Amino acid sequence: MRARRFEVYGTVQGVGFRPFVYRTAAELGLTGWVANVNGHVEGEVAGPAGRIEAFADRLRSDAPALARVRRVRLTEGTRPSYGDGFRVRHSVPASSDPAAREIPPDVAICDACLRELRDPGDRRHRYPFVNCTDCGPRATIIEDLPYDRIRTTMRSFPLCRDCAAEYADPRDRRFHAEPVACPVCGPRLAWQDLRGEEALRAAVETIARGGIVALKGLGGYQLVCDAGDPRAVAELRRRKHRPAKPLAVMVDGLRTASRLAMVGATEERALTGPERPVVLLACRRSRGTPPLAPQVHPGLSRVGLFLPTTGLHHLLLDDLARPLVVTSGNLSDEPIAVDDAEGRRALSGVADGFLTHDRPIRARYDDSVVQFAGRTRITVRRARGLAPAPLPLRVREPVAGAGAQLKHTFTLAADGRAVLGPHTGDLSGVASHEAFQASYRHLRHLTGIEPRVLAHDLHPGYLSTQWARAQPLHRIAVQHHHAHVAACAAEHGVRGPFLGVAYDGLGLGDDGTLWGGEILVADLTGYRRVGRFATAPLPGGDAAVRHPSRTALGQLLGGEPLGSPRPYPWLTRAFTDRLDPREVTAVTAMVARNVNCPRASSAGRLFDTVASLLGLADRVGYEGEAAVLLEAAAGDARAVPLDHRLVRVNGLWVYDPAPTLTDLLARQHDGEPVAPLAAAFHLTLAIVTADLVAHAVAEGAPHTVCLGGGCFVNRRLLTEVRRQLRAQGLRVLVGGQVPVGDGGISYGQAAVAAARLAGRE
Repeated sequence: MRARRFEVYGTVQGVGFRPFVYRTAAELGLTGWVANVNGHVEGEVAGPAGRIEAFADRLRSDAPALARVRRVRLTEGTRPSYGDGFRVRHSVPASSDPAAREIPPDVAICDACLRELRDPGDRRHRYPFVNCTDCGPRATIIEDLPYDRIRTTMRSFPLCRDCAAEYADPRDRRFHAEPVACPVCGPRLAWQDLRGEEALRAAVETIARGGIVALKGLGGYQLVCDAGDPRAVAELRRRKHRPAKPLAVMVDGLRTASRLAMVGATEERALTGPERPVVLLACRRSRGTPPLAPQVHPGLSRVGLFLPTTGLHHLLLDDLARPLVVTSGNLSDEPIAVDDAEGRRALSGVADGFLTHDRPIRARYDDSVVQFAGRTRITVRRARGLAPAPLPLRVREPVAGAGAQLKHTFTLAADGRAVLGPHTGDLSGVASHEAFQASYRHLRHLTGIEPRVLAHDLHPGYLSTQWARAQPLHRIAVQHHHAHVAACAAEHGVRGPFLGVAYDGLGLGDDGTLWGGEILVADLTGYRRVGRFATAPLPGGDAAVRHPSRTALGQLLGGEPLGSPRPYPWLTRAFTDRLDPREVTAVTAMVARNVNCPRASSAGRLFDTVASLLGLADRVGYEGEAAVLLEAAAGDARAVPLDHRLVRVNGLWVYDPAPTLTDLLARQHDGEPVAPLAAAFHLTLAIVTADLVAHAVAEGAPHTVCLGGGCFVNRRLLTEVRRQLRAQGLRVLVGGQVPVGDGGISYGQAAVAAARLAGRE
């Protein structure tokens, strides 16, 4: 007989790991105990040496599906025997290596719980909060570690006799399931004075007659209406102040999803996985009345679909038997509401009723959004179901990344892992900024990561930068586009130099100007700029982002003089004639006098320009809308590239878009339709990118290319660029787990800070 102590590190709390250890020890005839300690699992076993070795092997190889075992450590135990059997001890908070503390994301309802939900003979029949060790809330209810009910928002729901028996039974799948509940002892639905099934019925009736319901979900409030009712969707947009941005749609299963959109094998795995993200899919062309109201995704050929996450979602779909719009419970540009009072304040003018419950939400998590280019996953938003699961990162000294301004996230990193915080959105609002700070404090406490260094953007106007500068920590400033490509490189474990292609809207360059179409030779510690897009004025500064027509006028009137003639007036007249003459006059004067016209080398703003010239978007309701409409217009149309030209300026290769815009307008003037012109622009940018990269490689740049920036959410651009670069024999990487847009900036900042610190040792 021998006794060994074991410690297991990784995502091992909230994933059914202690029950797994119990069953494994019992099957092998070992005695001892197991407990959650701080952020890891530890215990002791006693028995024959061979069985103990088998036990340790199974901890690594047979762990629950939701667990991520990073390290198993065995040491000599203190006692040769623990009497009969094996037991789960009460968890004991203890000081520990903070690297052990990993927080599991929320998990969608499992098949076993779903069967109970629909079984009239089961005591949890139609109970919205059904869960077990394999599913249910995790990150959104955890208040502290170790993970026990008393340290979650479930502590105010004492277990009834039946639930307590399941919780204590090693043979039950609810053995030590901390959120376990039932209609007798668990949370209850509420609708005004109604409770339980009556509350649900009131919400169903409201949606069925065209109303809008504010639903308290896992990580915050959601707004729900009938996705097939044009009036309901239009009213939701009006009340939410969201005129055009596409809305996510929840469907009851793969059959419905496949009826609405093209679902391949990779998309199917994403839709049905435990993370349940919103997946952006190509719409099917329907004959007759479309199953979704056109206002769900106006002007777009793709729709965001997801499958139910919770028992409550399933009940709504079962009772209504139709696809539902399920979108963030907030007003435009505000964070998703989590507190009941906050929800009623923010959404009382939007919702016709509130379907709430009495379980508090501890952490704010909006829905994750992903899409696929072939088999490559592109993460648009890393949130519920994905965050805060850790990602690998070569880091030793604890660091944090403060993020950018739009699509904001923060990152905490230490001991070989990085944790991206929840999606915050646009930091410009007071509510969003406060939500960011609260999330940062909470996740820092849970992970145990106390950063010693804080990385931030160069832009002094970003609230994330201002917040970082107010912290009593050593700070490292990281250029925006270096952070974009560093995020891609770090995710893929690139250790040496690489070539970075960073295409986005705007970011402050190290020369004090605005960048956005950049070719960089870089490693994680630094970079040098080797190529760029030509600059053009942004009339009105930030206002130009919401007015693509202004951006287009800036390109036509004040594009960087690189020797190419600007488009002839007879080509531009059709464009300028449809604009407000006062706007044309004002912008012309601003550009001529260089008044409030900062210049930018931005790929994103060039997308805006082309979208406006083609009549797709002169004004937009959200950042990136013009580019989304341009991609939709291109569809799968075949393309002939537009004219393009590279010139050498001060040691950099520069793309001059003037010939491209002239050719575009000439072909438009000759009657070429919008679709092939939009497709031609995408192809042209891919060819330009390949040419810029080829020049850099010819001058000694590495053959590994990392793509970053929000423009690469564009599937057509990404596909064309990868094809062109791979044809040169280059290795092409793009972020998969880390958002390619500004949501991944904080991870890139943390990677750069970690590399610089390591280089100083």
